[in-house]
Amino acid sequence: MGFSQIEQDAWGGFLGAYAYINRIVEEDLQEHSRITHVEFEVLLRLSWEESHRLRIQDLAAQSILTRSGVSRVVERLEKAGLVKREEASEDRRGAYAVLTDEGAARFQKAAQAHMSFVRQKFLSLFNDEELKQMSGYWKRLENQDREE
Repeated sequence: MGFSQIEQDAWGGFLGAYAYINRIVEEDLQEHSRITHVEFEVLLRLSWEESHRLRIQDLAAQSILTRSGVSRVVERLEKAGLVKREEASEDRRGAYAVLTDEGAARFQKAAQAHMSFVRQKFLSLFNDEELKQMSGYWKRLENQDREE
């Protein structure tokens, strides 16, 4: 009834790797940028948008956090001056998170150190073919709900 050994190794390995990566990324971001991993993720996703803004519900859909969790992160970033909240004109109940100039500058500084860290602790462990294959695994997971 339980997992086979190969299933246990695959799933257990994923859970262990996720916990490890999450912990060391959190420690690294705190050390050099004084932001949490989820704060960095929100700044990252906003920086990827041409308008540097996203509806909070869309941020939540792309994140590991719930909508209320993203709202709390946006509130912390807003207090720090890195993000501002704008009411959605098309929907009075919705709101946008908008990256401020200060937030963009802080993100750029954090991202440079973070990219170096990710390359050292993760990407350098794999060759290009393995990274391409891994990318395919993540896309397959992300697309699973869309295909059903």
